[in-house]
Amino acid sequence: MTPSAEDYLEVVTATMARVAASQRDNVRRAADLVTAALRAGGVVHAFGTGHSEALSMEIAGRAGGLVPTNRIALRDLVLYGGEPVDILGPTLERDPTVARRLLDLAPVREPDIFVIASNSGVNGTIVEFATLVKERGHPLIAITSAEHSAGVESRHPSGRKLSDLADVVLDNGAPYGDAALPLPGGGAVGAVSSITAALLAQQITIEVVARMIEAGETPPVYLSANIPAGDEHNRVLEERYAGRIRRGA
Repeated sequence: MTPSAEDYLEVVTATMARVAASQRDNVRRAADLVTAALRAGGVVHAFGTGHSEALSMEIAGRAGGLVPTNRIALRDLVLYGGEPVDILGPTLERDPTVARRLLDLAPVREPDIFVIASNSGVNGTIVEFATLVKERGHPLIAITSAEHSAGVESRHPSGRKLSDLADVVLDNGAPYGDAALPLPGGGAVGAVSSITAALLAQQITIEVVARMIEAGETPPVYLSANIPAGDEHNRVLEERYAGRIRRGA
């Protein structure tokens, strides 16, 4: 059958419902870790490569999100590390040797927590980065596809995958290969991992805010920069984390 937009909506809606139900307890566990880190003066560092970078953008620096958040990306090697632009390519995410340099460039402190997204959970940079995060004693939340990750071999020399290293693992519910609608001639169309990862990221954020409100605390939440007084509100909150959260690029 020829796939349609309606077919995709049906699949995505069902997948989101399944993820929301199956990951409820893990979302709460992740929110507990984030809340504890923020109360200790920590920042949430979000990292993903390829399309999983969308998860970092969902967490760090957007309206309705937490202010003490920082996005880490492979291009930081160029922006902050002085590497040539041509280092950036589609296979860089498979290279475990760049992970240490990437982490060293990040404004990380002891109480900070990490959220790492990778649909496959097997690429060298992701696994090495997660390994270093845990070696340095930081809590780690992973968002990955259990089905896809189980169906492929690790590209890291250790043979480990992202899910092997995290304190909390959230399954984004994406199928093997990510795309959900089969095509008549083979292959598939309609990826879902970005949508379900965004759902999980927002659920964690909301659970953290709820915990702070219930404790009588004022959650540090962004207003949209495109409404009156948004910039002023955000600037005051960002000053609390000067030098620890990067915005832009």
